[in-house]
Amino acid sequence: MRAYRRHTLFGLLAAIALCGASAQAQNQLEDIQKAKVLRVGIPTDFAPYGFVGPDLKPQGLDIDMAQYIADKLGVKLEMLSISTQNRIPYLQTHKADLVIYSLGKTPEREKVIDFSAAYAPYYIAVYGPRSMAVKSPQDMVGKTVATNRGTTDDIEVTKVALPGTEIRRFEGNDATIGAFVAGQTQLISTGSPAAEVVKQRNPQLGLEVKLTLKTSPCFVGIAKGEDSLRARVNDIIAEARRSGVVERLSQKWLGLAAGDLPL
Repeated sequence: MRAYRRHTLFGLLAAIALCGASAQAQNQLEDIQKAKVLRVGIPTDFAPYGFVGPDLKPQGLDIDMAQYIADKLGVKLEMLSISTQNRIPYLQTHKADLVIYSLGKTPEREKVIDFSAAYAPYYIAVYGPRSMAVKSPQDMVGKTVATNRGTTDDIEVTKVALPGTEIRRFEGNDATIGAFVAGQTQLISTGSPAAEVVKQRNPQLGLEVKLTLKTSPCFVGIAKGEDSLRARVNDIIAEARRSGVVERLSQKWLGLAAGDLPL
């Protein structure tokens, strides 16, 4: 009888703990609404998604989307300048409510965070000067390629790189672009919008696409289990699509049509 009581008590305590954990996991949207503040991790060195403007304030597509979501929630936006390396830990430790950082969806990331519907287009490619003949991964053998460490840019070029290709990984987008522009590498693996910025600022390089690696739309990152918050963000993004906001932001910052973005 005592053993039965102990097992029953243990079962009740376990059930209470599980319910408490579940309730806690679903409270982030409520917490945001109570605090009237939305904390969003954003880039400040990844033009045109997020960068510091002449007025020293963040601007870009991701910044506009963060503000749009905060406005629709009826709360104040608190922007947190983060890096590609800590954007997922910021969600896991609840330092940020959302991460809006041109975040691509991968199976590995889906194991540790959740994603919204896509809100912007993005594709990843290897770029180089027009004078350099690179049409396949074989042509990269013996050459150096700059990439932003730990990003989808890094993951995708690593997948196709053959032995003899030297991938040089840098911390942050500015450092990656800077190394390529300075001639420290012959090629660069990066996203199309970043490449456009390089083209505009450095026309002498004659930058062009060598290998398209992946089409990787941008998603809002959300902590695992925050289903109410994810559903609300998806509703807001759906409204932004219907009203033309997503298309306008894409045209404004990328010069591209938003296209058929995945849900």
